[in-house]
Amino acid sequence: MTIERVDVNITSPGRNFVTLKITTSDGVVGWGDATLNGRELSVASYLSDHIASTLIGRDEDRIEDTWQYLYRGPYWRRGPVTMAAIAAVDMALWDIKAKKAGMPLYQLLGGASRSGIRVYAHASGTDYDALANAITGYRELGYTAVRVQTGVPGLGQIYGVSASGPGVRYDYEPAKRAENGRPTEETWDTRTYLNHMPGIFARIREDFGTDLRILHDGHHRMTPIEAARFAKDIEPYDLFWLEDCTPGEDQTALRLVRQHSTTPLAIGEVFNTVFDYQTLITERLIDYVRSAVTHTGGITAMKKLLDFAAIYGIKSGIHGPTDISPVGMAAALHLDLAIHNFGIQEYMPHNEQTLEVFQTSFTFDRGFLHPGEAPGLGVELDEDAASAFDYTKAYLPVNRLTDGTVHDW
Repeated sequence: MTIERVDVNITSPGRNFVTLKITTSDGVVGWGDATLNGRELSVASYLSDHIASTLIGRDEDRIEDTWQYLYRGPYWRRGPVTMAAIAAVDMALWDIKAKKAGMPLYQLLGGASRSGIRVYAHASGTDYDALANAITGYRELGYTAVRVQTGVPGLGQIYGVSASGPGVRYDYEPAKRAENGRPTEETWDTRTYLNHMPGIFARIREDFGTDLRILHDGHHRMTPIEAARFAKDIEPYDLFWLEDCTPGEDQTALRLVRQHSTTPLAIGEVFNTVFDYQTLITERLIDYVRSAVTHTGGITAMKKLLDFAAIYGIKSGIHGPTDISPVGMAAALHLDLAIHNFGIQEYMPHNEQTLEVFQTSFTFDRGFLHPGEAPGLGVELDEDAASAFDYTKAYLPVNRLTDGTVHDW
């Protein structure tokens, strides 16, 4: 059998998704996620204009060879657009292989290493009372881990905080519809943030005790010395991890943070290959790998990256926001279930419109997910339903300091 058709689907049921469909000569269909938030059409074009024709007639079972062909063959390597495109092909081929075997993908990856996948929710609020209300709601749903983000006095809308008030459902969607043709802009002040957040963690521990796993995202906004101070200041509150405390480009920045604190560190959602992690892993500068399967070359590449991390005692924390489609989420869950060095999985439930377009088999129960037992990835795209939601240009915000300087978002 060979690959007969390669199609790219773009749909926007509440937010934009790019999905690859590979069909074999005997009619088996595999799906892959190629969504790159705010740059979706770049990956769609890469797939349809540059990759699709090179796949026709190839043996769909040669997954490793196809991955190397797409990575090494074009000469221009790495980067989010390239790696998201490769990831989509890789996921689709694994989906096909597992469907042909008549078993869920995790069985082909070595079988289950656990009965369920612990996930963390996103709790946020413009002030502490709203945040505490959100945490309470998630605890009632059975979550044992929450990522907490809160408003900072004197600043307006900031990353990770729902603007619609308190509640259980995390409804902050950073990708804004581009009504004026350009991104929205937010304002940031690191000093105010550094002085405010330790008090928030202290109140959480006082109100919710020590059993709750607390995670927090710095979103690349601190310098190395600021991050070192912050990581040390929050040590008494026993965070599960501090995520993305410094910009991802400079791996050596985390050496300074490590020198001053034992707060666990996570980074990687903007990384695309194992080479982005090489220093971080071999020097044990992080505790959790945060990449998305969708943005890091797919299941083939992510499995190798996590196996490499395991040698150094570093665990997984796969990126899983709503700009990862249910296809990409399913790929993460199958890896989560199979690997030994699983840490935790990010989980933001998709909206009802998205789940009408993508039929899923994964299930949630009291803070844990399972990918299900359907053959393949366990997700199918309803192309008729998808056609009702046209692509709408959207951008992630741009961040500026209070004096107008462009800052990391």
